[in-house]
Amino acid sequence: MRTRSRSLLALAGTVAALSLTAVTPAAAAGAVLTTANGDVAVGDVLNATLATGTAATLYSSATGTSGVSCATSGFNATVTDNPTAPGTATESLTAHSFSGCTANVIGVLGVTSVTVNNMPYIATVGSGNTITVTPASGSTIQTTVVLRTLLGSINCVYQAASLTGTTSNTDNSITFTGQQFAKASGSSLCFANGYFTAKYAPVTDGGAGVNVN
Repeated sequence: MRTRSRSLLALAGTVAALSLTAVTPAAAAGAVLTTANGDVAVGDVLNATLATGTAATLYSSATGTSGVSCATSGFNATVTDNPTAPGTATESLTAHSFSGCTANVIGVLGVTSVTVNNMPYIATVGSGNTITVTPASGSTIQTTVVLRTLLGSINCVYQAASLTGTTSNTDNSITFTGQQFAKASGSSLCFANGYFTAKYAPVTDGGAGVNVN
């Protein structure tokens, strides 16, 4: 009987061990967005400013250096969904600001403001390290650049259907490169297309860097 009891106990122990092994990977998978403190919670507000030593630019061509450059930029985004990885997290981009902007366009004396319109936008962040920003249904991504010229102040309005960027856990960054905007309105001093480039790092949640899994 003792031998049988030991055999039953051993079998029970083996079953328990196998059960724990089966559930451990799922439990350890975590969410798409995490920090050193754990999964990012729905409702958390993520923040970021430009990576040190970089600028946010809106140039007139994909490879040129003529246009508008801003020394300061930042955004706030509220997490609305953060499923288990791999998957796609969703955020509501509620604020995106630019300041310290200059222009090197002929006939332009300076930049009064760069304003992002039609917010909030929807940002989806995938486990494949991509981020896509889209407007609300029926709207468009829009930025208004107010320039000072020899002829007075002019408004240059640029629009895009969506923006696509990449994320990196190395420095908790989001990078947009050469994202094209088309001029919706403005004078001939407003270039026909604007190509947006910026790197935001680190993206943080309560001061902790955000990773994408």
